[in-house]
Amino acid sequence: MRVLLSALFIPLVIAGCGDSGGDSGIRASLPGVASAKAAPQFVEPESDQTAPVNADTSRTTAGTKPNILLIVSDDTGYGDLGPYGGGVGRGMPTPNIDRMAADGMTFFSFYAQPSCTPGRAAMQTGRIPNRSGMTTVAFQGQGGGLPKAEWTLGSVLQKAGYKTYFTGKWHLGESDYALPNAQGYDVMEHAFLYHANAYTYGDPDWFPDMDPELRKMFWNVTKGSLSGNAGETAKEDWKVNGSYDDTPDKGIVGLPFLDSYIEKSGLRFLDDAARNPGQPFFININFMKVHQPNLPMPAFKHKSLSKTKYADSLVELDTHIGNVMNKLKELGLDKNTLVFYTTDNGAWQDVYPDAGYTPLRGTKGTVREGGNRVPAIAIWPGNIAPGVRNHDIVGGLDLMATFAALAGIDLPKDDRAGDPIYFDSIDMSPVLFGTGKSKRNSWFYFTEDELTPGAARVGNYKAVFNLRGDNGMATGSLAVDTNLGWKGAEKYVAIVPQIFDLWQDPQERYDVFMNNYTEHTWTLVTFNKAITDLMKTYVKYPPRKLQSEGYSGPITLTEYQRFKWIRDQLEKEGVKIPLPTGN
Repeated sequence: MRVLLSALFIPLVIAGCGDSGGDSGIRASLPGVASAKAAPQFVEPESDQTAPVNADTSRTTAGTKPNILLIVSDDTGYGDLGPYGGGVGRGMPTPNIDRMAADGMTFFSFYAQPSCTPGRAAMQTGRIPNRSGMTTVAFQGQGGGLPKAEWTLGSVLQKAGYKTYFTGKWHLGESDYALPNAQGYDVMEHAFLYHANAYTYGDPDWFPDMDPELRKMFWNVTKGSLSGNAGETAKEDWKVNGSYDDTPDKGIVGLPFLDSYIEKSGLRFLDDAARNPGQPFFININFMKVHQPNLPMPAFKHKSLSKTKYADSLVELDTHIGNVMNKLKELGLDKNTLVFYTTDNGAWQDVYPDAGYTPLRGTKGTVREGGNRVPAIAIWPGNIAPGVRNHDIVGGLDLMATFAALAGIDLPKDDRAGDPIYFDSIDMSPVLFGTGKSKRNSWFYFTEDELTPGAARVGNYKAVFNLRGDNGMATGSLAVDTNLGWKGAEKYVAIVPQIFDLWQDPQERYDVFMNNYTEHTWTLVTFNKAITDLMKTYVKYPPRKLQSEGYSGPITLTEYQRFKWIRDQLEKEGVKIPLPTGN
């Protein structure tokens, strides 16, 4: 909560908290300096989008709900893929993803969350991670996970009559209630509950110096591949290690081969769906690559131009995705299927060279663009125009409202336990179909369990409060050794945040607040209003308790008293924060 006090030093009165919020997320244009009714509009750029041919006619004439295929990769960098300046130019060709971009819409201001579990929770629930309590990376042996009261993409689409399938990386907890087959998925096959490196902890080939008892503990608590139908107890197919073992008959499969099993599951799902043409389906395929450690399958060793393990693994990932897309077309399902591809978070650059690349500042674990802005591509022949490059502010949070709208169902007003629920998701189907711009004008960035965001974007401007993992003192944090990610402590800017114009400076190198003080002070009013609106939703819709928490330093009386004061003020008339004086 400290950032609200230290960074937002501008006039503000929070009006009645009980009247704010709603179930459709933060959608309205943000008020400006003069009054809550007159807003300075940050002008959005026009997308280089041409209207799709007969898009609305195609959707209406079909008379059926579209199938939805969501493909998610892990830790894939903004600059890794061909459509984003990577691919062949970086020694790792991505012909299949390149073809997807040519056939559909590529997003250039698409946002995830800065790490795996929060990113996947946000996509599944349509809610910022602190609402569900899924704010940090889930670790083996912790238990718990995504609360049973949360809605997911699967459970909402089930209400719309969809058959739902899940395969691949879940990373949203270990308890039975938190698994995909208990969270809205009719069929779960080869689900994996952790980040890739978690499967190396119990492998003696990786850590021979580890105490044998500790290694045994890791081996016992780390769950392998899980499968099961809704209503059933999940079964463990086999254990996972960090070696080149592909022996499911012996109960062991190594990291290099996991994505081949995920691909096969996805292809089986599609075959099953094709046998029931009148049944709309939602298939969520989540590949493990390219999270470190990257161990390409033997068939992909040195298949990239650069011959590195990361590049070889990216070529493998592209091939798996291409095989899924080819199967979709082979079965004749492509014409009535929305395909959406993205990743869970930004590139984890501080584990270079086994890491993704982004030309943007920062890394996974920070509030910088490099940790949050990610690749995303949408394809739907006849509905989404080919070759479109879109720059609207959208993100993984918006999949929930978008998929629900396409399925013809409203988002629930209450959670699955019957309590009122708030979604941060916005329907981006007008963007997809070329009929309008994104209704989203803001994005909030979080690194862990903070309620006030570590950064906020409104229009083309971004305010950065939390310098965690990226101080920028030496090189502007464009060098790998300054990208500390989680290794950096929280560090909040005093009095005023850093302000960046993301159109002119997407690398966040030039703090225009300090360089142009008198010209950009006004942006704080807009940031403050956006953050205040967010904070008021916590009062009406309280966040759930944290689902995973570790030691993060001392809890002080000062922090407790400050939190209690803010909470009390929010529940009363509001908080007044004075304007700084001087130049």
